[in-house]
Amino acid sequence: MGLIWATAEDLSRNRARVLSLYRQILRSLNSPALPLSFAARLAKKAEVRAMFWVGSDERSVHNIADLIDAAEYSLSFLRKGQLPPRHIN
Repeated sequence: MGLIWATAEDLSRNRARVLSLYRQILRSLNSPALPLSFAARLAKKAEVRAMFWVGSDERSVHNIADLIDAAEYSLSFLRKGQLPPRHIN
């Protein structure tokens, strides 16, 4: 199975969407509906920053799409006041 590498155009096309997801996730972590202490919120935000930082080096079109899907999936839980599951069976 071959990887299809992202061009500069592909990367720029996803930039606004990724930044929007990043900001929405960070804002959602501030929700009082989430059962998190202040320290836990800071830790979760650091996790999110690290994941997006590592993901920023990704150059495979399919992997980028998967990362965006995972971010949207996580955001759907956060909007409901829930933390996304750690592992999906």
